Amino acid sequence: MHIKYKKPDFTNQTIYVGIDVHKKSWNVSILTDDILVETFNQPPEPSKLVAHLRRSYPGATYRAVYEAGYFGYWIYDALRNDGIECEIANPLDIPTKDKERRYKSDRIDSRKLGRGLRNGDLELIFVPPKEYRYARTLTRGREQFIRKQTRCKNQIKALLSFYGYNINVKDTKSHWSRLFIKQLQELKVEDQSVRSTLDNLITELLYLRQLTLNFTKQIRTLSRTPLFQEEVRLLDSIPGISELSAMVILSEIVSVDRFKSLDKLASYFGLVPTCHSSGESEVDGELTERGNSYLRYIIIELAWIAIRKDPALLEKFQKLSRRMKKQVAIVAIAKNLLNRIRYVLKNKKPYVKAVSS
Repeated sequence: MHIKYKKPDFTNQTIYVGIDVHKKSWNVSILTDDILVETFNQPPEPSKLVAHLRRSYPGATYRAVYEAGYFGYWIYDALRNDGIECEIANPLDIPTKDKERRYKSDRIDSRKLGRGLRNGDLELIFVPPKEYRYARTLTRGREQFIRKQTRCKNQIKALLSFYGYNINVKDTKSHWSRLFIKQLQELKVEDQSVRSTLDNLITELLYLRQLTLNFTKQIRTLSRTPLFQEEVRLLDSIPGISELSAMVILSEIVSVDRFKSLDKLASYFGLVPTCHSSGESEVDGELTERGNSYLRYIIIELAWIAIRKDPALLEKFQKLSRRMKKQVAIVAIAKNLLNRIRYVLKNKKPYVKAVSS
């Protein structure tokens, strides 16, 4: 007697997939609208997950989610290309039970993700188009090499200070100029080991400078393509913003229209203070750690430049500095600068100094 098994049919059902991603394996939890169906480990390959879903849950609509972080967007792209509706969750906003905090494991993490997706409790992040991701790679890469230069300069200064060598630079703008580098190269030191160390650091600095210049050229070329050219021109009209900083801003935010208000944009830039409220008492604290820390650093640096180029912003900064610390006042200027950025991008008009900020 042959028993025929009816093939499962999940037509008109939604399958929720929580994925805890790691380099060597993924832990996957699969849920329906009612129950947790299964949890398993698999190799870190989207195609194997897709094959399992279609084989085990034919006819269903598949929704998957994983945490934002080290693995970027390639899993998102691969699953979407295979017809799986994939999302990426902010790891700071995943609802967690007390028991899950005490007993952390990959199985628990994948189940939290699947449950949060099913219940609509997850804070999903915006995934930029590929062209903006590539531009972001360039701008962030340049910033990394600038920081490497700073580290190398500090190593050189520390070496000189340790052995008591001093090079007088009359003009502060000439610091780390070609003339200053030449003075370092010709500096007489009493030991060959110190000379070799200094020469190696100088060689590293010059190499980093060349690589940073390569990044700069590539970013300038990209800024003149149809995708960025017009918006770069608009941002460049704002005092304090250059072609390069405009590219940083555009590659990070993608479109200003996705922020419903200035406060939403400021929150993305990390320009929102922490708040401690109890009863009738409410105290604003330092800037929250949420938001894009890279953008927060950039916009504050641009604010320092802007007050030197725009008398209106300088006057406002001076007034604020009389009743608060300069580090706090510059945050207010940064938010003012952000308002200008939002204005020119939304209205497609260059900034005019006569327009009140």
